[in-house]
Amino acid sequence: MNDQAFAIALIGALGIGAQWVAWRTGWPAIALMLVAGVLAGPVFGLIHPEAVFGELMEPMISVAVALILFEGGLSLNLRELRQTEGAVIRLLALGVPIGWALGAAASYYVAGLVWPIAVLFGGILVVTGPTVVMPLLRQSNVAARPRAILKWEGIVNDPFGALCAVLTYEYLRRSADGATLFQVVFSLVGAVVVAGLIGYGVARAIAWAFPRGHVPEYLKAPVLLVAVIGTFVVSNTIQQETGLFAVTLLGIALANMRLDSLRDIHPFKENVTVLLISGVFVILSASLDLEVLRQFEWRFLAFLLALLFFVRPATVLASLAFSRIPWNERLLIAWIAPRGIVAIAIAGLFALHLNDLGYTDGSILVTLSFLVVTGTILAHGFSIRHVARWLKVTGAEKRGLLIVGSTSWSLALAEQLRQLEVPVLISDSSWERLSSARQAGVPTFHGEILAEATEDRLDMSQFQVLAAVSTNEAYNTLVCSEFAPEIGRDSVYQLGDATRHDPRSLPEALRGRTMFDAGWGVEDILEREAQGWVFRKTKIGEQYDFANAKAALPEGGDMLLLVRKNGSIRFFTHATRPTPQPGDMAISYVPASGRKSRNRGQVSALAGAVT
Repeated sequence: MNDQAFAIALIGALGIGAQWVAWRTGWPAIALMLVAGVLAGPVFGLIHPEAVFGELMEPMISVAVALILFEGGLSLNLRELRQTEGAVIRLLALGVPIGWALGAAASYYVAGLVWPIAVLFGGILVVTGPTVVMPLLRQSNVAARPRAILKWEGIVNDPFGALCAVLTYEYLRRSADGATLFQVVFSLVGAVVVAGLIGYGVARAIAWAFPRGHVPEYLKAPVLLVAVIGTFVVSNTIQQETGLFAVTLLGIALANMRLDSLRDIHPFKENVTVLLISGVFVILSASLDLEVLRQFEWRFLAFLLALLFFVRPATVLASLAFSRIPWNERLLIAWIAPRGIVAIAIAGLFALHLNDLGYTDGSILVTLSFLVVTGTILAHGFSIRHVARWLKVTGAEKRGLLIVGSTSWSLALAEQLRQLEVPVLISDSSWERLSSARQAGVPTFHGEILAEATEDRLDMSQFQVLAAVSTNEAYNTLVCSEFAPEIGRDSVYQLGDATRHDPRSLPEALRGRTMFDAGWGVEDILEREAQGWVFRKTKIGEQYDFANAKAALPEGGDMLLLVRKNGSIRFFTHATRPTPQPGDMAISYVPASGRKSRNRGQVSALAGAVT
């Protein structure tokens, strides 16, 4: 029991620790998790997952993969699919058979597998998977369309790759009894149809029960979790590996049924998915037996190179031929194809079954799958940013500020930031209120920022910070509460509440971070704006430090935000104050004229630092 508790704690610490290091350094999280598992397992022997978990290890990983695929399906909006210009459909209808055939050929001619095993392994190689693609996209600045294509392909291809492997195995197993390929295909298609109906039926049941109050709020997340696991197990009972197809369809169906109840569950499912991806990756890499490396042959390295530089590029370029996808985006998609948990899990599963059928090459699948997973993770994980930049398939180079609420005050702030080359966009539901911003040449978004259609019209990945500054404080709070899970609670700000100490005011838990050190509210800003207050920029230097800048403020003025040398934006709030560094630019809000602070004379020699 103590060994199991220690293993679980260590796996969690390594997985989440790797994710945190990736966030701090920008290195690919999947590569760090892979290295952490290998070091903790076969290298230092701190954990031995197979010994600790025993027979539970395989079902644990299978259920975790099912939950990850379901969460991925929940992120697939059919409106987003239409923006991919049919690329995802092509990669499914053409890419899966082409990739299967080319992967099988490479497995036979380069890796030296016998044809039956080569065909089976070629099917496994079709998968990419959300366990590796999603962390990769999260940490890279890929443009919206190729990002959507890679995400859809990674999630949808997983069950199809598994089904390709199942089809091959079932034919090898049943052909000895005289079954024909048509009979095997017919039975498998029937099983897939049944699995799809199960997944869709469960989705319809949830969509019927949740809005009608048949499930209380505190049970909705547990019910959804149990429904996914039940769908997966029941479908796999009918036909092995069809459960992945069922749970993926369940997620996609729910995502496009517009259930308000799921909005509250999204943070929970995303947190669970991060834990599962971290844990499963560490477990699988810690389970690697270094003895299998003795089966390594140099032709396996040639096989990996064939996958990277021939199979994947040929598959994508052939599938997207004559499509509307630009060539630079095709080339990026053709390069990015990391393999992950599903490839390892399926290869390990069929390796055992193939040995029972008398195919000795089955054991080599484990070695090859780990080689492919490790090689593709390292190659694509460390190169995606550079390749995207080289091909000019990146999003906005500098992430900026989204201002919600078009007022004369927000327009003045936007113009100050634009002078510092910080991207700014003002959003408002009123075309009339946006007129001043349009005339000033400030980018605008006309529409309700909280509407579902905004997801398709506005790419939120281009913003690092949101500031809700409309004249309605309750609306500002609602905007911050809505976007905090997406942008980060520390990156959503709003004007303070002058009555924040009143127990009847809006609770702090719902609000964004309060702008200004003094915590000024909407009424405070309107009053100061009527008095002619203005924004002022001050550059922080080695000699002219932040203390000097504060001292030089006119009486009553206050610091609003810092623009750092790297372009990041941090607001001063009544609770937290960023530490200015030399080279940062501070923006303050001050009276247009009036008595300066008593220390003004001490800093007058450095007045050139103030613009």
